[in-house]
Amino acid sequence: MRRGEVWWVNPDFQFSQANLQDYVDCPRRFQLRYLLQLAWPAVEAEPAGEFEAHIAQGEAFHRLIHQHLLGLPAERLSRMVAASAADDVEGTGETGRLSDWWADYLRAGPADLPPLRHPEITLSAAVSGHRLLAKYDLIAVEPGRRAVIVDWKTSRNRPQRAWLTARLQTRVYRYLLVRAGAHLNGGRPIDPETVAMTYWFANHPDDPETFPYDAVQHRADGEYLAALIAEIVLEPIAGLADDDFPLTGDEGRCRFCPYRSLCDRGVEAAPLGLDEGADDMGWAEPEAEAALDTAFDFDQIAEIAF
Repeated sequence: MRRGEVWWVNPDFQFSQANLQDYVDCPRRFQLRYLLQLAWPAVEAEPAGEFEAHIAQGEAFHRLIHQHLLGLPAERLSRMVAASAADDVEGTGETGRLSDWWADYLRAGPADLPPLRHPEITLSAAVSGHRLLAKYDLIAVEPGRRAVIVDWKTSRNRPQRAWLTARLQTRVYRYLLVRAGAHLNGGRPIDPETVAMTYWFANHPDDPETFPYDAVQHRADGEYLAALIAEIVLEPIAGLADDDFPLTGDEGRCRFCPYRSLCDRGVEAAPLGLDEGADDMGWAEPEAEAALDTAFDFDQIAEIAF
C-alpha cells in the first residue's frame, strides 16, 4: 500500500516464514515482491527446464505423501508413480527421481510419530498486530505428551544443521504450534518441551534433522518475531530518501533472485547446482513456498488465535 511517497505494509498483510525470510535475506526483495507485487521475468536457475521440473516433482512428492497420510493405500499410489514414470516423454529424469523419493519414503520415512496425524494444516496467531501464518506438511500429536512437526525437503543436497537452525521456518513453525495448536492437544496449551521439528530429506532419507524445543527458545522466538515484524512495519517511517528498502550486503544471495537485473546485481541465472551449497542451499526454494503463502484459504485454517 502506498501513502504519499512511501510504500507501507498494509494492515491486512499476512506474514509467513517465507516472506519473513525474504526480508531477512534482502529487505529490497521483500519490498519488490510483497509491497510492490512486481513480477519480473527472470529465470531463477539454469537450466531453467530442469529447475522447473525439479520444483514440479517436489510438489508432486508433497501431494503423494498428503494422499498417503489421508489414507490412500501405498500400493495404489505406487502404481500412480510407476505410471507417471512410464509417461515421462520429456526425458528429464525428474519422474524417476520422484519414484526414488517415494520408495525411500516408504522404506525410511519418519518413524515413531504420534498417532494423531494432521497433514497440510495451517495455524495462525497475532504477532505485533499482524497475522503470522504457517502451513505445515504434517503435525503429529499425542495429546499432553508429544507434538512433532515434519517437513519434507526435496532439495538435492542436505543443508547443514546450523543453516536450518537460522532459518525462519524452524523458528516460526515451532513457535506457532505452541501459540495456536491447543485445539490439536485436546484443548490444552502445548508445552514447548513436548514439541520437536523434523526435516526429512528425500535425497537423504536416512539422515533427517530434528530440532527439540523448550520454553526458553519459545520466549526468544516470540520476542524475535515480534521485533522483526515491527521492524518491517516501521521500515518506511525510518525515512528512506530513495523510497527503497535496502539491498542485501551479500551479493551471493542475488544469484537466484528474479530481481537481480532490476537491482543491477547480474543478468544470468546461476547454475542449478549452486542452490545446494552450504551458503546457497534453499535460496531458490522459497520461490515455491512464497506461491503457497499467497494461496491461503482462511475457510480452511484450522484455528486462528488472533
